Amino acid sequence: MTERVVRTVPAASVHNPSQNHLLAALPTAEFERLAAHLELVPLPLGEILFEPGGQLQHAYFPTTAIVSLHYVMESGASSESAGVGNEGVVGISLFMGGDTTTSSAVVKSGGHAYRLPRRALMEEFGRSGLLQRLLLRYTQALITQMTQTAVCNRHHSVEQQLSRWLLSTLDRIPSGELVMTQELVASMLGVRREGITAAAGALQESGFIRYRRGHIAVLDRSGLEGRSCECYAVVKKELGRLMSDVRYRQGAVSIAD
Repeated sequence: MTERVVRTVPAASVHNPSQNHLLAALPTAEFERLAAHLELVPLPLGEILFEPGGQLQHAYFPTTAIVSLHYVMESGASSESAGVGNEGVVGISLFMGGDTTTSSAVVKSGGHAYRLPRRALMEEFGRSGLLQRLLLRYTQALITQMTQTAVCNRHHSVEQQLSRWLLSTLDRIPSGELVMTQELVASMLGVRREGITAAAGALQESGFIRYRRGHIAVLDRSGLEGRSCECYAVVKKELGRLMSDVRYRQGAVSIAD
């Protein structure tokens, strides 16, 4: 399968590459070399950016969208290994040398991203500047997320997994409400829908979330953190550690924000 073609849209004043933390961290000279090649693209819910075995031609730097990296079994069952939002980039196999991947990348929360052609990415990566160091650090953080997700799915309850997943998703969106069906959440976590129904019901009864008609609103974040396992904090702490010495261009936000 080939990489999905995504329609580009004119950049509007509400969109800015600096909404992505990796792009925001680039020095002015490095950013300007990439800026001419960056394309603002809409990423609607359910859009497939790439599928297993396809040759990647672009990297995606999400700003308001969230992309799920997951593997689909021959039986059709699937599970998310990691999520990528405004803290990262989709398409690490481009600069890691693999060119293809065994996983799929599917938009789990609609929004926008900046798309960068493979050639432009590799030219800047080959300069061995800050972009290279940022991408390699982010890759280490992504590996941590994948590893922790595997452990979490094996050893923690569905309620703990759901709490972790909601918190990590909430970190990547500007509002406290997610447009997400229980079927989609169950697919991401690799569990039965009935398990998600029970876990979401327990969290709603405790006053931590409100769920109705495909919308999940987080009402009590601290309460949700109390129900989550340690996996959420481990992943967040590692990303913060790896990016702790990063300086952002004036006007850009930091990961700590």
